[in-house]
Amino acid sequence: MDLYLPILGLAVLGAGFAVVTIVTSALVGPKRYNRAKLDSYECGIEPTPQPAGGGRFPVKYYITAMMFIVFDIEIVFLFPWAVAFDSMGIFALVEMVLFIATVFLAYAYVWRRGGLEWD
Repeated sequence: MDLYLPILGLAVLGAGFAVVTIVTSALVGPKRYNRAKLDSYECGIEPTPQPAGGGRFPVKYYITAMMFIVFDIEIVFLFPWAVAFDSMGIFALVEMVLFIATVFLAYAYVWRRGGLEWD
């Protein structure tokens, strides 16, 4: 249990800093609210009225985000494998080939369905 004490201390320190910062900002900060300050900022352009639900994003936005996550996770798995490749042997090579083949099949599926084309 003594090994986890520094981690717990760091978590408490981080949470305490966050709470103290937010409370101090609320107590000390200026309270001059007006219409311009409460309005959303859109790069100097006058904000357009939004629908009640907040508007719609195209589905391709979410598909692109999911593809980024898939390929980002692939890199997260590839890096430690590449670092320790010498000590793992042929089993690790076979496992990584299967993993990359699975990701490639998903990529080919998305490409064939037209998910990579921007209209």
